[in-house]
Amino acid sequence: MSQYIHELETIRTALDRASERLQRITYEGLQVKIKPDGSPVTNADLEVNQILQQVLLEAFPHDAWLSEESLDNPSRLQSQRVWILDPIDGTKPFIKSLPHYTISLALVDHNQPVIGVIFNPATQEYFCAITGQPGMLNGQPIHVRTTAVPARRTFLVNTWHVRKRLLDAWRKEHHCPPLLGSIAYSLALVASGHVDGVINLGPQNEWDIAASLLLVPGAGGLIFDRHQNPIHCNQPNPRVNGIIAIRPDALPTIQEWLTELNVSCS
Repeated sequence: MSQYIHELETIRTALDRASERLQRITYEGLQVKIKPDGSPVTNADLEVNQILQQVLLEAFPHDAWLSEESLDNPSRLQSQRVWILDPIDGTKPFIKSLPHYTISLALVDHNQPVIGVIFNPATQEYFCAITGQPGMLNGQPIHVRTTAVPARRTFLVNTWHVRKRLLDAWRKEHHCPPLLGSIAYSLALVASGHVDGVINLGPQNEWDIAASLLLVPGAGGLIFDRHQNPIHCNQPNPRVNGIIAIRPDALPTIQEWLTELNVSCS
C-alpha cells in the first residue's frame, strides 16, 4: 500500500474538488445534452472529468488517460500506467437527483488495475481497493456476503439482455431486481455485501467497471465477463463482453443460468 500513498492522496484531493464542484453545479442548475449514442451528458460530467484529469496528470505526467468524456488517444496503448475514469457513472439518476451515481476511477498498470475507487458523492461512500489489499469502504474492510446460503439470493440483473421467459424462471429461484443506474455502484454493493451478485450481460466500457475489477476480488468475490473469462484493461477497443460479480458460493447458480442463457439464444 505504501507504494501508492501519493496516488491515493492525489485521488482524494481530486475527488474533494470534484465533489465541491458537483454541489455548486447542482445549485446553479444542470445543462443536459444528448450524445450521438442517445445517452445524456451534463456539464457536471464534463467538469468532473476536467478536474480529475488535470489533478491526476499534473501529479503523474507520464501516465496515460482513458475516460468516457475525453477523446481517446491511442498512445495510451504504449503506456505502462493508465488512469481510467467515468466522471459520473449513472448520469440519468444524477439528473433525477437520485443517489445512485458514482465517480468510478482506476489506475491500471500493465493492463491490470492496481487502484480502484468508486465514490458516491451523494452518500459520501468511498469504496477503495489497492492491489494485494482488502477492499475498503470509508476506511473499513468490506466483504461479500458470507451468511448461510439463503433460500433466495438477490442478484441485480440488467434485464435488457435476458429474455423474459428466462428471467421469469430465474425470479422463481431468487430475487432479481434491475440494476441501479450506476453499474459501478451496483458492483460496489456486491463487494460490500448488500447483494449477492450482479449480472450484466450487455457490453460494458472499461471506465464503467475497471475499479470493480479490484474492489470485488479484494472483498472476497468473483468477477468475470459473460463467458467467465478474466477481464483486462487498456485494450485497443475498451469494451468488455458483459460483467458478472458474485459471492463465490453463488458460482454454480450463475453457471447454470449462463448455460440456460446460451441454450435459449441458440
